[in-house]
This record gives sequence, C-alpha cells and structure tokens, in this order.
Amino acid sequence: MDGRVGEGCRTAAGGDSGEAKDHWHVAVPVWVMSQPGHVEVAEPHLPTGAQQSATVANPASGASPDLLPHFQLEPEDVYIVKNKAVSLACRATPATQIYFKCNGEWVHQGDHVTQHSTDRSTGLPVMEVRIEVTRQQVEKIFGLEEYWCQCVAWSSSGTTKSQKAFVRIAYLRKNFEQEPTAREVSIEQGIVLPCRPPEGIPPAEVEWLRNEELVDPALDANVYVTPEHSLVLRQARLADTANYTCVAKNIVARRRSASAAITVYVNGGWSTWTQWSGCSTSCGRGWQKRSRTCTNPTPLNGGAFCEGQNVQKTACTTLCPVDGAWSEWSKWSECGAECTHWRSRECSEPAPRNGGRDCHGPELDTRNCTSELCSHAASGAEDVALYVGLVAVAVCLVLLLLVGVLVYCRKKGGLDADVADSSILTAGFQPVSIKPSKADNPSLLTIQPDLSTTTMTYQGSLCPRQDGPAKLQLPNGHLLSPLGAGRHTLHHSSPAAEGADFVARLSTQSYFRSLPRGTNNMAYGTFNFLGGRLMIPNTGISLLIPPDAIPRGKIYEVYLTLHKQEEVRLPLAGCQTLLSPIVSCGPPGVLLTRPAILAMGHCVEASAENWSIRLKKQSCEGTWEDVLQLGAEPCTELYYCQLEAQACYVFTEQLGRFALVGESLSMAASKRLKLVLFAPAACPSLEYNIRVYCLSDTQDVLKEVIQLEKQLGGQLIGAPRVLHFKDSYHNLRLSIHDMPSSLWKSKLLASYQEIPFYHIWSGLQPFLHCTFTLERLSTSTCELACKIWVWQVEGDGQSFTVNFNIAKDTRFSDWLVPDEVGTPALVGPSAFKIPFLIRQKIISSLDPPGTRGADWRTLAQKLNLDSHLSFFASKASPTAMILNLWEARHFPNGNLSQLAAAVAEVGKQDGALFSEAEC
Repeated sequence: MDGRVGEGCRTAAGGDSGEAKDHWHVAVPVWVMSQPGHVEVAEPHLPTGAQQSATVANPASGASPDLLPHFQLEPEDVYIVKNKAVSLACRATPATQIYFKCNGEWVHQGDHVTQHSTDRSTGLPVMEVRIEVTRQQVEKIFGLEEYWCQCVAWSSSGTTKSQKAFVRIAYLRKNFEQEPTAREVSIEQGIVLPCRPPEGIPPAEVEWLRNEELVDPALDANVYVTPEHSLVLRQARLADTANYTCVAKNIVARRRSASAAITVYVNGGWSTWTQWSGCSTSCGRGWQKRSRTCTNPTPLNGGAFCEGQNVQKTACTTLCPVDGAWSEWSKWSECGAECTHWRSRECSEPAPRNGGRDCHGPELDTRNCTSELCSHAASGAEDVALYVGLVAVAVCLVLLLLVGVLVYCRKKGGLDADVADSSILTAGFQPVSIKPSKADNPSLLTIQPDLSTTTMTYQGSLCPRQDGPAKLQLPNGHLLSPLGAGRHTLHHSSPAAEGADFVARLSTQSYFRSLPRGTNNMAYGTFNFLGGRLMIPNTGISLLIPPDAIPRGKIYEVYLTLHKQEEVRLPLAGCQTLLSPIVSCGPPGVLLTRPAILAMGHCVEASAENWSIRLKKQSCEGTWEDVLQLGAEPCTELYYCQLEAQACYVFTEQLGRFALVGESLSMAASKRLKLVLFAPAACPSLEYNIRVYCLSDTQDVLKEVIQLEKQLGGQLIGAPRVLHFKDSYHNLRLSIHDMPSSLWKSKLLASYQEIPFYHIWSGLQPFLHCTFTLERLSTSTCELACKIWVWQVEGDGQSFTVNFNIAKDTRFSDWLVPDEVGTPALVGPSAFKIPFLIRQKIISSLDPPGTRGADWRTLAQKLNLDSHLSFFASKASPTAMILNLWEARHFPNGNLSQLAAAVAEVGKQDGALFSEAEC
C-alpha cells in the first residue's frame, strides 16, 4: 500500500476535522474485534512490505456509551436485474471509519466511496459509505450460499455492525406451474379458476383480467382472489361469461397465462299453463287445449331445453244452447177503474239457457176495456150521494158490532178471540203452573201486550257491573210481569199475492230488468209492522223482517231473489274471490226502522290471518261498493255481519243486492269445494260418461246442479266430498283408476284432467266439471267399479270409490238436498219461534242496564254472542237484536227450551216460568 493510502488513513483517524468536512476519499482498512477489551485494526492484503496493523484499546471505563457509532442508514436487500449493478449504502455517527464486509471478506478499499459530514444538531461527525455489487460477484458464489454484505463502523469508543443485506439475482420463468382452464357452468353456480404463477425472485404478484380488463374484488362483492391466487366467483351470472387471463409479474418481467373461456348457461323452464281454450264445438263433444312456453327462463348459452309437452288436449262437452220461447198468455185481468186490463206471459217454455237467445216481444199486454166498475166511475155525480149513504150505514153497523164485542169481552174477563185464535202463545214458552189470578194481577194468558213502541237509544256500560256475590236478578221483578192495562189485538197479515200478479207489479218498476226471470229462485210477500220471513227453498237463503221494522200504518211488498253468476257482473281484482251467492232483497233503497237479517251460505274457511272478507252491496248506479269489512270497526251502523262456519247473517237497514267477497292474505287461505259425481241413469250405447262437479260449498249451487242433471237424465253416484282448495296457484287435477281393463277402457288421452286454478278461485263459474268418457267392451257389462281421485297439486285430495249398476235406474238421493218444509213467505207471528207476548216481555225486562249484570249482556254471553256487544249496544233495543239473530239462526228447528234456559239463567227466581216443551 503506498504512502498516500496511509496518509488517508491517518487523516481519517486523527487529521484536522475542520479540513475533512464534506469530502470523499477512498481508504479501506479492516477493523477486527480480536478479544474483549480491545479492537484490532488491520488493513487489506497489500503488496509485500506494505501491510500495517494497529491495535486500539477501548476507552477508559468512564467513557460514555453514547459515543459508540450508531447507523442512520443500513444496507437493505436488493435484486440484480439482468446485468445492472446494484448499490449498497450505510451511514453512521460518530464514525471515523466505515467498511463493508461481504460473505465474510472485507471489500477492497478501492471499491468504497466515502462521504464525510457533520450532524448540525449534535455536532458529531457523520460518515456515509457506498459500494457497488455486480452480477459477476454474486454468480461467483452462486449455489454455495446467498450473497450478503454488512457495514462495520468505528469510533474512538469501539465498533458497531449493521444488519446484513442480501443481494440476489432477480428472474421470472416463462411457464406457469398451473393455468386456468375453460369451463361451462349453470347460472348461480360457483366457479373457481386456479392459477399457479411461474417461479421467480422476487415471487411474482398475480392479477386477473376479464376480457382484458382488470378484475378488482374491491368493486365486485361476487369476486375474490384466494391466497393461492385462484379466482373465485361466488355465484355465476350471465355477465360473467368472458375470457379470463392470469397475469404474473415482478421487477424482471410480466407473464400471461393462456385465456380460459367461461360460459354461463341457463337451462330453460316452463311458463305457467295458459287457460283452457274454448271447446272446439259449440254443441256436443269436442276438444279444448292449453299451452305453455319454454320461457321461464328461456335457455341461453347452450342451456338445456324444457322437457315435456308444450301443449295439452282434453275432451270437453258443451251444453247445446237453448233459445227461449214464450209461454201461453195468462187470462185477462179484471177491468180496472182506469178502464184497462192486462195479461202476461213468461219466457219459460223453455227458458233460455246455455247461451241461447232470449224471447223477443213484450211480456205484458194491456188493452182498454169496459166494465161495471169502469162505467160506475164514469157515471154522473147523482150516484155519489147514494153510495156515501150506504157506506155511512155500513160503518155504523160495524162500530155497533165492535162495541158489543168489547163489552162482552170485558164481562167475560178472558182473552180476545183474535189473540186466542192466533195461537201465538202456544209455542215454546208456557207456564209450568198457573197460580190463581188476582184482581190487580191477571194471569199470563190474559195479558194483552201494549204494542206501541217508542224509539230509544241504549245507554250504559258494555261490561256488566258486579255489585256483589248475589245471584243474577232481573231488576223489574218477575220476568213475565204484566205489561200494562192496555189491550191490543194481533191480526195476521193478508196472504201473499199470486206469483204472476206479483211479477206483473214488479215489471212496472225501474229495477225489474235487473231481477231474474221466473219465480223458481224468488220468494215474495206482503208485510206490515208485525214482520215476517222470506225463504228460497233448498238454498239456505232467507230474509227475516223483525217486528216494528216496517213503520206502523205502512205495508211493503218485499221480495227475495237469488241471482245466477252469469246474470250479474261482479268485478273481482287480484286474489279476490266470491264466497257466497249473490242475493237481492227489495224494493231497493227502502229504509227499515229495525235491521232485517239476510241469511246466506258461504264457502270460506275463515281466519283473520289468512282472509280479508268484505260485504259488498250494489249501488243504484250498478257499481259494487264495500259496505263492511268483517273483523274491522264498521264505518256505518246500517250494516253488520255475523260470520259462522257455513253461513253468514247480514243485519241491514237498507234492502238491496249483496254478496260476500274475500281476498286471501296468504297461500294458506282456503275455500271449501263440494265434489259431486253424476252419471247417466240409462246407457243404451257402449259409451258412458261420468261427470265430476267441483262446486262452491253452498246449498244454492248444489240445487242448481241437481236441477241441471235432472234435465240431462243424470243420477248421483257416490257420496259428495268436501275439498279444501288453497290459494297456492296450483290447478285441480282429476284422474280415474282401478277400472277393470277386461270390461272397460278410458278414452281419456292424458293420465289426468285439470281445472285451471283461476276458474275455481274466482267463484264466478258455478258449474265447473270434468267428464270421464268410458267405453265398455260389451253391451252385457252393467257393473262399473273404479276409483276417482281429485286433488290440488301440492295440496289436499279426495278419492271416490265408485261401484254401481249402470242398468239400474237410480233416483236422486233424497238426503243430498232435503226439501225445506214450509211456505216461502211467512207473515206475522207464524214467522217466529218465540211467542210475541213473551218476546215483548223479555225485551222490556232485559234492555235496561242491570245493577248486577242481569240484562241483555248476560243473555248475549249465554248465547255465545258476546263478541257483538258493541253492535247490540248501538241499537235502540239490544235484546231485540239478540232475539232476532236467534230467530234467523234457528228457524224452523230451533230449540226453544235452550233459549228459555238461557233467559232463566239471567234471573233464576223466574226459571220456573219456562217449560221444557217445544212447539
């Protein structure tokens, strides 16, 4: 080593620091820690004679350890890219010398570049050293160990070593260890695209491209990259159909994998079936079909097409239209005071049905006439005085006769003949024993009711007050104490007019055209303040007109009629369905002083969770309006409805046209269907038809079907069944099984028939049915045994076991719809089970609020009507409402003894007044 190098060493160690600031010079002595307590400084190998060495002892024990060098910059790991050399640097303070050692050998001093400076904050010397490492230096020891370098800094207090910095040759191989592959997946299926990048130093980073655009998991929650660099699509979407490329890169190069094509396909699905087409023939046997399309969803990207048929056909039978024809004209009426008379006819021979044309021409024929009454009306004023005199004489005679009768009755002290003859006290409530009557307290059988009524509004709490543990008592003494000294004779109303006369009078009204023709489904009568009842036989439909509902002094001609669904247009929306028959009572718009009760059947399995049920009424303009929502607070006091298991009772103070409509709130909502089987009573040919009707479970629809089958010559086979049809949008299926193949064969092409869901759910198509056409192989075959299944897809089902002789003429079963006994119109006391006098006494005793709850509220609880207390309390006579509802529910077979027991429970001390006998 030449002298300049030695001078450099000395200058660095102890030269004038003021002249050594911030300049570079090259000097590489090597400091070696030989043993604890001293530092040995040795220079690199030099030519012979030039080597020097020195030993510098550690400072005294009192020296501060803060004077040891500490590194402000240490060498860091670096990578050599291709043939480009890398630089390593370190900086320490206070340091007089810094040297690099690489893989245990000191770097030659000529390879060091040194810079001196002073730390301005502390005034201590700062020294920074740099070296360069080439690819050739690293490759010399390649395979033996990794190439590393370390700095050693020296000061007067000792030495400090830096961290090791590794120098590596960077590279990235060309071939991926695993590349993604093309795939075809179904929509919403998960996808995993694996990728193992090529080997490289430093390890390659991986990113994914979709159609050459970067995939960013931060922007798409459906995508993420695993630690193993695989791309995961949680649920495949149509938009995920693309070419995917895995890209690996480091500081050396960027590699791309082969692109993987991902195809997301969609398998086709069937749409819902269309509604059945109309029958191919307008009269007789034909075909009908329905179709569906493979569009739910449409197959895409090679997805599978739908399996199964897209068209279904089934046999159908269309009833032939029958045009209406007029009946014979009726006889001419009597010539009236207006000098006219009339005659009428009906379009009933036959009545139009199955879409047939109505009759053309007038229903009424009016002509001028002359008669004695007409001529008298035209006679001169000279006859008026004669007739007035005769009338005056007749009136006087009648008055004298009435006075005589009254005098006779007062002397006898007995009951009026009219009252005794009316038999209103002989039904149900009768005294068990008759106590001797006193002068001031006649017996019950001689009590004459005061039928004059006054309007009152009930006031008091809905909940009975409990004043003590005493038994319930009626506040007014005996339940049947005298009503007063006044007397009133009860008279029956006049009998109802003949059907033709009544219809003729209705035909003059504006609402006549909206009523059904004929009187088969109509009841009518003439009523006064005593009230009465109208019933349409075998339909479960009735109208109760309670006493005092018609103002005194007025007489109303009232009708009750059942409409066929095809006659009245009732609009339904959404999930709405008709739950009852459509019933009219009139005259429309007539207001009653007390609510009448309209009873009709329904087919709903009611529950508040599954149904919203509304009472609809048709306005004068023909629109249908919601007048009451069952279960909700009524918005008007004109209407109220009591809904029971199979019937509803509508309180109405205004007559009109009503229907019960429901809207399902869940798929658990269900309607009751009645399944009825009919077949021909005689079979002269080999072909034999079995008709399965799916009807709403109400009596009126069943009555219509029976009348229709009688015209077709059908007979009932098998007992009717009830099926709960749910709002699940699934159709009703029917199939026939277990038929002896050696005797019979089915002509049905499919394995089952279907009735569309909406045809049944709307309730507007009353006679839905399917026909199974069978063929016997021999005319000698008379026995048929089979099983018919009726079920709703994913729902309940019913089966019929059929076993009968087709050669035997079987009449309709009498039990199917038992004929209702009695006349369609009952007027006055004969229309009620409770005798009039006892009814009046119960009302006067229970209407006032009782101090111990012995009033109408307790009676409502006994009859399980306490859920309607608020409605009863809003009326002038709550007790009358309770008794009217009992009459509507239990006529004509009500158990009067049970009602008597309930009334007796209200006041036990009067229980002996009621007998257990029943009218």
